Amino acid sequence: MAVQKISISDFIAQRTTEKIFDVRSPGEYNHAHIPFANTLPLFDDEERKQVGTTYKQKSREHAIKYGLDFFGPKMRAMVEQAEKETGHHSGDPKNIFVHCWRGGMRSAAVAWLLDLYGFNVSIIDGGYKAYRNWVLQQFEKEYDFKIIGGYTGSGKSIMLREIEKKGKGIIDLEAIANHKGSAFGGIGMPDQPSQEMFENLLAMQLHLKQHNTIWLEDESQRIGIVNIPHPLWNTIRKMPVYFIEVPFEQRLENIVLEYGPLEKDKLITSIVRIQKRLGPLETKTAIGHILENDLKECFRILLQYYDKTYEKGLHNRESLDTLLNRIPFVTDQKTCTETLCAI
Repeated sequence: MAVQKISISDFIAQRTTEKIFDVRSPGEYNHAHIPFANTLPLFDDEERKQVGTTYKQKSREHAIKYGLDFFGPKMRAMVEQAEKETGHHSGDPKNIFVHCWRGGMRSAAVAWLLDLYGFNVSIIDGGYKAYRNWVLQQFEKEYDFKIIGGYTGSGKSIMLREIEKKGKGIIDLEAIANHKGSAFGGIGMPDQPSQEMFENLLAMQLHLKQHNTIWLEDESQRIGIVNIPHPLWNTIRKMPVYFIEVPFEQRLENIVLEYGPLEKDKLITSIVRIQKRLGPLETKTAIGHILENDLKECFRILLQYYDKTYEKGLHNRESLDTLLNRIPFVTDQKTCTETLCAI
């Protein structure tokens, strides 16, 4: 069966469980890739650099010949890797997708090899570049968002997960970003994705849930080192906010339970990171409470700071009076979830 080409829109629409092989270099893949794609690099980072230099300084033909010197010895290993990852065996050809940066020579070479071996191969036309264009288009669309609001420590993340259990559509921005949103939000979390990878993951979530109401947690535009893309951010800020009114002392208890077990030195480092906004006296006092093992009083200072920050962000919306819906807190987050799900 000949190698086929598939447009990015058809790829997005048709893909189910078929494997995607990204044949770009490891550096390109590690920076960002199509979600669920497997890396099957034609060249390593240094080889890619050398082939690219040959292409620029000599010719396309010289670059191809130079690249073949690298490709030849890898052919068997690449076939075996694809075979292992797909469960391919004779008489049961597997459908796979292959792409490089623009759907050019690298994907053509690997597609030829895997087709020769017996895979049913489709090259993504336009490659990863076409996918990135698709990603950016997702942030320009209109969505039916509903926003869970509330001061820090209100349990918004808990309510978001409970809403999901009720069968409602959600997107957990903090889970995609690997960060809980505050100066302390990265402690104990995996490394954050690059901005590009964050966008790739977010776009796929938006695409899968675009025809339903999507619940989000109220966030700042910046979550750790990544940012919610500006067009999407503008859409989010126009959506109704359901503000859970959790009492201060209840939120303080929640914060102590969540962040109290973390390492003291990391808590102190995070406090130092916001000292210009927190103020010198509050910074010194908060650190002093940590050193004295009085975490509750430390977090009391921090919670007051974050309440002011959240209040400013909440009111920095146009037509807030028509968007803001206050929900009284009753006993716990799960009970509040019932109210939200009934909206």
